[in-house]
Amino acid sequence: MRIDIFTIFPEMFVSPFDASIIKRARARGLVDIRVHNIRDYAADKHQTTDDTPYGGGGGMVMKPEPIFRAVESVRGEDECPVILLTPQGRLFKQAVAEALAQEERLMLICGRYEGVDERVRQYLVTDEISIGDYVLSGGELPAMVIVDAVVRLLPGALGYERSAAEDSHATGLLEGPHYTRPVEFRGWRVPEILRSGHHARVAEWRRQQSLLRTLERRPDLLATAPLTPQERIWLREMGYEGPFEQATTNDE
Repeated sequence: MRIDIFTIFPEMFVSPFDASIIKRARARGLVDIRVHNIRDYAADKHQTTDDTPYGGGGGMVMKPEPIFRAVESVRGEDECPVILLTPQGRLFKQAVAEALAQEERLMLICGRYEGVDERVRQYLVTDEISIGDYVLSGGELPAMVIVDAVVRLLPGALGYERSAAEDSHATGLLEGPHYTRPVEFRGWRVPEILRSGHHARVAEWRRQQSLLRTLERRPDLLATAPLTPQERIWLREMGYEGPFEQATTNDE
């Protein structure tokens, strides 16, 4: 996969992409991440990338010409998603990350100031994504979040390939508790079931703990999570009163 990022602050991406899973994925040739400075595509000697908005108002707006030049020059003849990181975009979720991970190439545009000229939205980008309902200084941090979420889904990026499928939200539920050595710490012991060696019972316990934690912390997720009829009955008994919108699974 290749990911091109367009920003006026390329220095922000140096450290995040040079550590941990992303660093290993790059070293293995699983992903090629290239960061492009939009200022390099400005036409004037001052490398101007923003201007005052028509109609008045506070703040500055990113100009269309440098953004169009940057994206079109780098993209060439390729057809690929061109994504604007903006609070007005669709909400970034695990399903979106999974869909993006199937692409051969992604282009991410990092907005700044009051946003980008509307013509960028209308005639250049193919998608708009937001990572949440809060205000950030620009699209750089959202771009890092998306890259991290997508890269870890690439085959070979994780040491344990099932990890991505078992993470919180990957199954539609939150993960249950995790434990490691020592067995006892300050009088608090690891649950006996996890040391029993009975894989089926351990899996059942983990699933139940996942359901319970989701019920306690994010009950809204239960409406669309894939659940068995027995799990739905159990959740009702545990006090869940919300809807079940997704069809039941046949798993026992």
